Amino acid sequence: MTFENTLEFAKKLDASDALASYRNEFHYPQVNGKDVIYFTGNSLGLQPKRTQKFVDDVMKDWRELAVEGHFYADKPWWDYHERLAEGLGKVVGAMPKEISVMNTLTVNLHLLMISFYRPTEKRFKIICEEKAFPSDQYMLQSQVRFHGLDPKDTIVEVKKREGEHAWRTEDIIQKINEVGDELALVLMGGVNYYNGQVLDMEAITKAGKGVGAFVGWDLAHGVGNIKLNLHDWGADFAAWCSYKYMNSGPGNASGIFVHEKHLGKEDIPRFEGWWGTKKETRFLMKPEFDPIESADAWQLSNPPILSIAPYLASLEIFDEVGMDALIEKQKTIVAYLEFVLHEIDKEVDSTFEIITPKARGCQLSVFLHGEGKAIFDYLMANGVITDWREPNVIRLAPAPLYCSYEDMYRFGQILKEGIQGK
Repeated sequence: MTFENTLEFAKKLDASDALASYRNEFHYPQVNGKDVIYFTGNSLGLQPKRTQKFVDDVMKDWRELAVEGHFYADKPWWDYHERLAEGLGKVVGAMPKEISVMNTLTVNLHLLMISFYRPTEKRFKIICEEKAFPSDQYMLQSQVRFHGLDPKDTIVEVKKREGEHAWRTEDIIQKINEVGDELALVLMGGVNYYNGQVLDMEAITKAGKGVGAFVGWDLAHGVGNIKLNLHDWGADFAAWCSYKYMNSGPGNASGIFVHEKHLGKEDIPRFEGWWGTKKETRFLMKPEFDPIESADAWQLSNPPILSIAPYLASLEIFDEVGMDALIEKQKTIVAYLEFVLHEIDKEVDSTFEIITPKARGCQLSVFLHGEGKAIFDYLMANGVITDWREPNVIRLAPAPLYCSYEDMYRFGQILKEGIQGK
């Protein structure tokens, strides 16, 4: 497609957008009396309008049924989380029994590490990417120290090549093969939070399994954003938050994936709790743990229903749209945003450098050479909600469910005005 940086062309793209109507499914903050241009779905997604009813239904059941809501609510609480498994399976490429919803992301990574980081005297090292999201770094370091090991000797970071902004798949695979028999675990962010790069998860998983290691993925920036096939790739486990591209609300429940080959095993190391026991025997209060033969065996306590209800509301939208249609628009709208940035670059003195490689999802990370944080402040004051990372990077994530092509055009004009008017 040949793009044009005009309002007329942007409106033409919106008129032919099969997902355009979903823009009306969301609430938008307002600045200066207008809906914002929202680029931070990679941090916190907008609230779907249908969310309110899902939450209100839970509050009504609590008010009218109290404890009986566990079994007699329209959506009984005791199996409420199970309603997300099938839809999430479609989003991440997994079987429903491989999915559970519980806790929050880093809590779940810690719980999964109990099962999938089993260091021995010979096989104890962990491979991750350099400058992983800080919570992942802290989680890995604390897990290593818990096992009496030194993070400096145990955690192997795969670095980018000097002068490059993205990782090369061959470098990651080379590092996996180099560590070889000493490698216990590969755990990386499937989509990097800073540069927006989508790693070749299929190839990396295959390489990690090839040397006998477990392989897991932090998919905080991947779920609801890119095409995933966790089951077919053979990943051992994954975890993600739900409040970014999945629009579940601030800090709400996390999802996990555990490959079916690990399910139903009574001898797998795991921290366990009441809600991981089989439903059929749960209320017999037996002293022995009897694990559910699904990823729900990793649950500890009864699910936080008020946290899961908004997730179910948003997942309903994803189920209606389907990941294929979502990704089709994503590719076009991100390409149009990139085009607009290049066009504005020709009209201003500053230079824009897109550091996100072609292996990408929604996010473009852009170095604004010649600009400081003042341009970020200008964008925010003029209704463009974006994200600033030091020293001079803005992260732009046009989520296809609620961003329009006109948003991309208007952003370009506001960015140009901010630079030319400084």
